[in-house]
Amino acid sequence: MILRLLGLVYFVAFLVAADQNIALVGERGLTPARMYLEHVGGQYPSRWSAFAEFPGVFWFDVSDRFILAISWIGAGLSFLVIIGFANAIGMALLWFLYMSIVHIGQVWYGFGWEIQLLETGFLAIFLCPLIDPRPFPKSPPPAAVIWLFRWLIARIMIGAGLIKFRGDACWRDLTCLMYHYETQPIPNPLSRYFHFMPAWFNKGGVLFNHFTELCAPWFMIAPRLLRHAAGLVMISFQVILILSGNLSFLNWLTLVPCLGFFDDSFWRKILPGWIVTRCDTAAAQAGSSRAPQIAGWVLASVVAWLSIAPVKNLFSTRQIMNTSFNQLHLVNTYGAFGSVGKTRAEIVIEGTRNETPTPGTVWKEYEFKCKPGNPNRSPCLISPYHERLDWLMWFAAMSSPQQYPWTIHLIWKFLHNDPLALSLIETNPFPDSPPKFIRAELYLYQFVPPGDPSGAVWKRTRLRDWLPPLSIDHPGLRKFLAAYGWIDARSG
Repeated sequence: MILRLLGLVYFVAFLVAADQNIALVGERGLTPARMYLEHVGGQYPSRWSAFAEFPGVFWFDVSDRFILAISWIGAGLSFLVIIGFANAIGMALLWFLYMSIVHIGQVWYGFGWEIQLLETGFLAIFLCPLIDPRPFPKSPPPAAVIWLFRWLIARIMIGAGLIKFRGDACWRDLTCLMYHYETQPIPNPLSRYFHFMPAWFNKGGVLFNHFTELCAPWFMIAPRLLRHAAGLVMISFQVILILSGNLSFLNWLTLVPCLGFFDDSFWRKILPGWIVTRCDTAAAQAGSSRAPQIAGWVLASVVAWLSIAPVKNLFSTRQIMNTSFNQLHLVNTYGAFGSVGKTRAEIVIEGTRNETPTPGTVWKEYEFKCKPGNPNRSPCLISPYHERLDWLMWFAAMSSPQQYPWTIHLIWKFLHNDPLALSLIETNPFPDSPPKFIRAELYLYQFVPPGDPSGAVWKRTRLRDWLPPLSIDHPGLRKFLAAYGWIDARSG
């Protein structure tokens, strides 16, 4: 069960890479990986020393074709895991390929679930036989590795719970969920209904959050029945999060170590009889090799040593979230929503073919795939898939173009009707020829109550300019892009 669910998460992650990474980090992407590796490599005496610090296959080839090939190889291997074929070699390859992608992903892969997938994937290597990939292998998984999955979910939950108590006061006065569903990165169709639930319901949700994250994990050392009950609580919590928002594959991935709280006595009661029979047959024929168990205890010793810094972080008044303490991302710190925004700002990008913008200029809006734009459009439902550009636009709306320079590069590409950049959004209002000017406006977005006669989902109010009208010939735009190496200042 652990391996197949992990295979599904890997499959989605590699599918996202195959679908988006050429436009994001490809040779003509928003932040080209080749330039990034040249910059990183220049800080080390040799390519091999850079490889040791940021391991990955892309030090040897970072062409678009190779990025795409690695993504599809990963997707293919992941599909084999979903249908039950997994061994240590295959799982190690999946882990290394995804780490390679993370190490060239830059800002697009700066989320906690990327390193969480790497840590989870590394543990899974030791669940499998070294060679035999067949379902229901004859060698049982090492008990130590199951305990490491429990240790992983405990750190994930406790870290998330503590960062909330130490962060935003609304987690302590139980009001955070009165804002969260509206202000989270990518709401889904049910988010609006959760937002308008009674105050007592959302305050109860915060209490359930605190119990799940700060109490349930400790039951990993409890007797079987209590441990199973705690596991069901944590799974229920993740299902609620999946139903109430589009948090990428984070919650699907977090379900994986939750399964470590259960044993075969639990699955025997809920799985089909033919699966139970296959498992019983495999268990009866299990070999007596000690090598997997020894490997499990060696891994446990390494994880115990690497856990020192993350545990210190848990008890620090300066707790940090989603951080690795080693270049292989083996034991990390986690946490989410340490603070919750009370209002939602959105960047709306618009273009015009007018030669000179005037107060009477008609601007046409670019529609993104999932982030709020058209007030009448229903929120999307994409989890566990992940629209990386839409997520980063949410962060950019809370800051400035200078702090998110790729937004300027995105505008430049829209001014050229660049097909790669346009593949990342839903609609291009200028399909025949590119606009002359593009601007970005900042709007306040608020949910409209369900059943409102207007039929709208959002009410939006203009706040200010986020980026003034820019054209291809704007000297400041060219200078800015040239400073990052994205264009040649002389030719553009």
